[in-house]
Amino acid sequence: MISATGLDPFASRLPITIITGFLGSGKTTLLSRLLRHPAMNRAAVIINEFGEVGLDHELVEASSEQMMLLANGCLCCTVRTDLQDTLRELFVRRRRGEVIDFDRVFIETTGLADPAPVLHSLASDGLLGAQYRLNGVVTLVDAVNAIASLDTMPEAAKQAAVADRLVITKSDIAPAGVVDRLRQRLEAMNPYAVIAIAVAGELDPEQLMNIAPASVVALSAQPNRWLSVSEAALSSVADGGHGTNPGARSAHDAAIQSFCLWFDQPFTWETLTASLQVLTALRGPDLLRVKGIVNVAGEAGPVAIHGVQHIFHPPVKMDRWNSDERRSRIVFIVRNIPRPAIEALFGAVGVLSGDRGG
Repeated sequence: MISATGLDPFASRLPITIITGFLGSGKTTLLSRLLRHPAMNRAAVIINEFGEVGLDHELVEASSEQMMLLANGCLCCTVRTDLQDTLRELFVRRRRGEVIDFDRVFIETTGLADPAPVLHSLASDGLLGAQYRLNGVVTLVDAVNAIASLDTMPEAAKQAAVADRLVITKSDIAPAGVVDRLRQRLEAMNPYAVIAIAVAGELDPEQLMNIAPASVVALSAQPNRWLSVSEAALSSVADGGHGTNPGARSAHDAAIQSFCLWFDQPFTWETLTASLQVLTALRGPDLLRVKGIVNVAGEAGPVAIHGVQHIFHPPVKMDRWNSDERRSRIVFIVRNIPRPAIEALFGAVGVLSGDRGG
């Protein structure tokens, strides 16, 4: 059952950024460069002990079995048991003063990892949810090898599909024209992600620091930033779900579709709950990402919803509408689910999508 709270679910909670990407995409290189930036000197980094390459040795100042203090002050630890246990231990040790007073967490996944379980942990663990908030998923995409990986590796395609930020790496050594072709393909797969390009492993830290709004006030002021999409992009995927560059879509990732549904009439809490319950029960594994700004009858402002597969975060009541537009809009990135099937599921509980309109 979905519940809502009037409290600000973001206030004072430490942002977690998930950094993922296929084998060889440059995750560790990017992290090593980022951690040298002054703005990152209070970051905590969690890496999987089966990661491909450790952080640069010159960064390491002191180490223990599980935790390392890096030369710039950052804290680095490995996942030896369970990610949730690691996050809980980190927070407890921070509160006791046993580790640095870190102000953000980066989680680096392995190259074959599915980021969805990490998102599930944050959504379903109430104790973690009280201390941490999801900043976003950052997926690194190797310009040299990504097109082949997206063609043949479902893990690579899913990593790109669930991203809030897509970072194209190795652009400086990729053949001419490949970066543009890759960008078009990524835009077709995931038109909701902001795309950045890292050159020689360098990226402006601002690209990763403030992906999600840090307060309900900020979310109310910039809902489209939270959706990671502009109004123009929403319009482009409102019909057909083929993204901004339909010609760039490969037959191999045609199973992944992106689209936006608009609803002219307000939801009630009952119809919103029923809709999401039906969606997750019947098609949960293939709901790669769902985000929405929803008009709920009786609420002064809209309600933000966010789900990954069968897990939805508690909806967030926003302070106010930031425009005259009052229609609900829910964006979907799905696998092997045609848009009419999603519309039919909403219709089954008495909620019908409307036209995009002007």
